Amino acid sequence: MKILQAFDFLSLPHGGGAVDVIYKLSRALSARGHDVTICAGDYGSDYAYLSGLGNVGLKLYHSYFNKHGVYLMPGLTSLDVRNYDVIHLHCYRSMQNVVLAQKAITSNIPYIIDAHGSTVHRTGRKKLLLDMFDMLFGLSLIEKAKLVIAETEVGFVEWEKLGADTSRIRLQHPLLDTSEFVALPDRGSFRQVHGLDDTPIVLFLGRIHQAKGIDTLVDAVRLLHDRGTDTRLVIAGQDDGYRDSLSGMLEGTSIKVVFTGYLSGKDKLAALVDANLLVQPSIYEAGARPSLEAIMCNTPVIVSKDTGAGREIASFDGGLLFETGNAAELADRILEILRKPDEARIRTEKAKGYIEANLSLTNGIAGYEKIYEEAVA
Repeated sequence: MKILQAFDFLSLPHGGGAVDVIYKLSRALSARGHDVTICAGDYGSDYAYLSGLGNVGLKLYHSYFNKHGVYLMPGLTSLDVRNYDVIHLHCYRSMQNVVLAQKAITSNIPYIIDAHGSTVHRTGRKKLLLDMFDMLFGLSLIEKAKLVIAETEVGFVEWEKLGADTSRIRLQHPLLDTSEFVALPDRGSFRQVHGLDDTPIVLFLGRIHQAKGIDTLVDAVRLLHDRGTDTRLVIAGQDDGYRDSLSGMLEGTSIKVVFTGYLSGKDKLAALVDANLLVQPSIYEAGARPSLEAIMCNTPVIVSKDTGAGREIASFDGGLLFETGNAAELADRILEILRKPDEARIRTEKAKGYIEANLSLTNGIAGYEKIYEEAVA
């Protein structure tokens, strides 16, 4: 099958999990005999990373503006989509998707939309922009898509709220290459590099953005400190406009924080291995990828409850949960893991077994193939 994968850019620091999924999905599909091409803008492209795509075709278009989630690629108008059997659009609200969907409709080529958490209901200043996109382009995009993909039951409901016909929504967990966690770094290597002693590490892994709930995590660590429990907060991720706000919250406190910047590969694994626990405190988060990676590194996790990530972890008792935004409850959960490490270890071992048996790349790729076959039928 000839498959076109499309996203705004192919930069891991800026796109995180969505970019990683597209990369691994494309390589896996190609290895199974499919003719795969990725179409994307060149914003933040890591060409050394992209060289690992092997036989996957790559069409990069110069991207302009690159602000507020808007990426404009005029060169995209020259792409002939008639060369493909199906088009896989990644993330919902994208001007690239508007162009490609119209081309697909004109050429009678089916397209599917994969949410990657982009369908969540927003509030505040950004809500107006998103509502405008939905009104001008989005509702038509959804209506004319052959299928749409949700990562979790929460994502399913989000598509439904946007007007998607439930008969055309498919649940598909993103790929997780469990083989990446077979040979883990030696314990202590991350601490050594960053000059950290044996104080318990509380790790956050992800973009430094207001929606990630890092302020709640900072408040929880402050509460623990006030109670006499010393921890080292490690925030690992690319700044997405919120680091200055966090630094302001930390002024005048004695909380010990390490900002590592974006981590990938062995550096990320080393942080996950050395952490005593990982917290995913997002206000809204579609998938539990950071938590799944932590579990694969034998590290206990705590996740905000009322999110797609929280419900996914809860579905196989993979970690502890707390009410979104409740710093006091989060502090209690952190203390529970630090005081009862054996219980946390047993829960994490069971969760790791579940992930290996049910969420591996091999299982996931077959699910995507089934969706493509349904789309072209």
